[in-house]
Amino acid sequence: MKFAIIKERKNPPDRRVVFSPSKLKDVKTQFPKANFKVEPSDIRIFTDEQYEEAGFEVTDYITDCDVMIGVKEVPVEALIPNKKYFFFSHTIKKQPYNRKLLQAILEKNIELYDHETIVDDRGFRLIGFGRYAGLVGAYNGLRALGLRDKLYSLPKVESLADLDVLKAELDKIKLPNIKILLSGTGKVAHGAQEILNHLGVKEVSDALYLTSQFTEPVYCKVDVMEYSKRKDGKVGNTAEFYSDPSGYESNFMPYAKETDFFIAGHFYGDGAPFLFTREDAKHSDFRINLVADISCDINGPVASTLRPSTIADPFYGYDPKTESEVAFDAKNAITVMAVDNLPCELPKDASEGFGDMFLEYVIPAFYNGDKDGVLQRAKMTENGKLTPRFSYLQDYVDGKE
Repeated sequence: MKFAIIKERKNPPDRRVVFSPSKLKDVKTQFPKANFKVEPSDIRIFTDEQYEEAGFEVTDYITDCDVMIGVKEVPVEALIPNKKYFFFSHTIKKQPYNRKLLQAILEKNIELYDHETIVDDRGFRLIGFGRYAGLVGAYNGLRALGLRDKLYSLPKVESLADLDVLKAELDKIKLPNIKILLSGTGKVAHGAQEILNHLGVKEVSDALYLTSQFTEPVYCKVDVMEYSKRKDGKVGNTAEFYSDPSGYESNFMPYAKETDFFIAGHFYGDGAPFLFTREDAKHSDFRINLVADISCDINGPVASTLRPSTIADPFYGYDPKTESEVAFDAKNAITVMAVDNLPCELPKDASEGFGDMFLEYVIPAFYNGDKDGVLQRAKMTENGKLTPRFSYLQDYVDGKE
């Protein structure tokens, strides 16, 4: 089996890669029959020379490879027909801007395996950059706090070499006496929690968080059953919520009245209640004045998230009264960090972590007959058609949605 590490061609440039040179050596050691080529790139966090030094051929000629492995969407004109491709296609939610990409994949008889569709038999994602989104998102939120309130100055993550240097920068700051709410229980939330724990912020229970004031910064981590409740007043459960959230409503306001800084690290599903609305944000008791929206659902569950922000310009303000965007440090505004490609800011660590997961869960499937069904579940297209698991995308492909 021949694999190619392909060049990232999407703009703005993404410096991440699925396998670092050292991890690629690990793959070759564990699976000697796996052959790899590396397409040249002048933006990748690891240089062409580093791959060559690790013993891999760096070449523009990759058409003899069977499997193409990348990170972001591949431009239509760069797709090679009749190959297997792994990358984030951003099509599984019927994103309009990538309809032509999925159409081209079908036309070119490509087998597409989206990184997001690589899941276990319970549907939980096996690989992703979630931890790094959480790490960078929480850091960026803290950076906004320092800038806005003139408390301290943290450098941009993209200027730092790696996670160790990032944490060293955090060691230089002291947080004020604030209450921080973190939503979610997945890899994103765990990444954000790693930053808070590194700073020594004390974690408290939701009961204590909602009823007490503190003399030190604290945080509370909550899941859907804390910030949502059944409309009929009965006791809800997580499984029921995820299967059908229509019987639930938001229970977020008690937290909003006690929170200064909200880190949104939750997954938001279709039909779930919004955490807080624009009307909620107008309430006189609404205390949140800083939001790091790592989930970044636009005009969705976090009302202050009007648009994605960028790595170059990561912060803006939301004026609850006018429901409009203002300066990030405007008086009475909610400061918003809503960068939607956070792991790009920490490309070395993100790439190394992603490679660990790809080696653990994906590469073995090519050599063990896919005994765990990883490839079968992830395969979106085959023989110019959508696979049954992804047949719901047919209307999207046909241009009817």
